[in-house]
Amino acid sequence: MKNKFWMRSFWAAVLAAAILLSTFLAGRRTSSREIVREIKPFRGAIETAITTTGTILPKNRLEIKPPVNGRIEQVLIKEGAQVKVADILAWMSSTERAALLDSARGQGEETLRYWEDAYKPIPLLAPIDGEVIVATTQPGQSVMTNDAVFVLSDHLIVRAQVDETDIGKISLGQKATVTLDAYPETKIQARVEHIYYESKAVNNVTIYEVDLVPEEVPPSFRSGMNASCDFIEERREGVLLVPSEAVQKDKAESFVWVSQGLSGEPVRRPVTPGISDDKNTQVISGVNENDTLILKTKKYSLPKDAGGTNPFMPNRRRS
Repeated sequence: MKNKFWMRSFWAAVLAAAILLSTFLAGRRTSSREIVREIKPFRGAIETAITTTGTILPKNRLEIKPPVNGRIEQVLIKEGAQVKVADILAWMSSTERAALLDSARGQGEETLRYWEDAYKPIPLLAPIDGEVIVATTQPGQSVMTNDAVFVLSDHLIVRAQVDETDIGKISLGQKATVTLDAYPETKIQARVEHIYYESKAVNNVTIYEVDLVPEEVPPSFRSGMNASCDFIEERREGVLLVPSEAVQKDKAESFVWVSQGLSGEPVRRPVTPGISDDKNTQVISGVNENDTLILKTKKYSLPKDAGGTNPFMPNRRRS
């Protein structure tokens, strides 16, 4: 009997808490209000673009390896240096010369100078004009013929990954804008140099690689950097533009709301839209710069709590 009483009391308390919670949540439902703005069509430039990702890479990456096993005696360049064909990058000794010089050092300076003159070191030469992008080998370090002592790049490019559904919109010489993830405020102008013929599968998506050549390589370019690439599909100058949210669509017709001033309600007017970007839409016909458009948006907000109190806490009145 006693257990039944406590069970009834427990479920009664649960029911009361549920009712109280639902009442509280109902009072906090979002409310909305309509905001009306007047805007004027304006003239400007607009462009459509295909956006994808890319990576900064050397166009031709060339590793400089020693002709024989031995030891690096002197390094003449640093990373980032510009070199020409036949420039000497470093001097090295073969294994035999290094052993001979080490032995001669113990016999005095005169003997050492003799063998240094008699047994000439081997120069490591730059085979191309380019930039040194890797130079981590230090003097005194032993190297083998399969070790890359230096890495040269003729010039850096951007290799973009374009979805197969967009590759038909890319053409040689097409302009693009490159933005480095590390420097998002810098916009780099580039053009399409090469479109690869063989596809690749990346995360089960078929893509084609496209090489972009910057018009001017900025000092911030580094091999391996990630970038965002916008291929300019179409650009129009001096066209009539309105915010994209002002153009509405009803079945096959696009329209805007045009203000009638103080004379009455705004009227619906059909328009012919052109290209759009993420902000504006070109209007080919239907309105002009003298028209005033009505833009209606809804703003949602939560109502303030009455008194800002917690419904589960006792309401203590002040005397």
